[in-house]
Amino acid sequence: MTKIKVGSHPEICPEGIELEVAPGESLCETLLDNGISIEHACELSCACTTCHVVVRKGFSGLDEASEAEEDMLDKAWGLESQSRLSCQITVGEEDLEIELPRYTINMVSESH
Repeated sequence: MTKIKVGSHPEICPEGIELEVAPGESLCETLLDNGISIEHACELSCACTTCHVVVRKGFSGLDEASEAEEDMLDKAWGLESQSRLSCQITVGEEDLEIELPRYTINMVSESH
């Protein structure tokens, strides 16, 4: 099992959380299945940036981002060199530490 440590986020995950997941699972779906309400406006189709995360540990163990993901990431708020779209990350064998950006560019958020 792979450990995923999610840093605290004031609205989505105030205490932070540590999860264990089987390799091969989608990071975004894993977060959603564990009560972390990360936005995913395009329904996990790599057509928006609302599920943007920053991978603080384990980035080098991930598959490379596709060109489509890179193009979308250019539009993300708070983009960093270790930014990824969680809908495009397949959990591997290496443990991950991720940070949820404070803001997202979602003009039609259901929670507002």
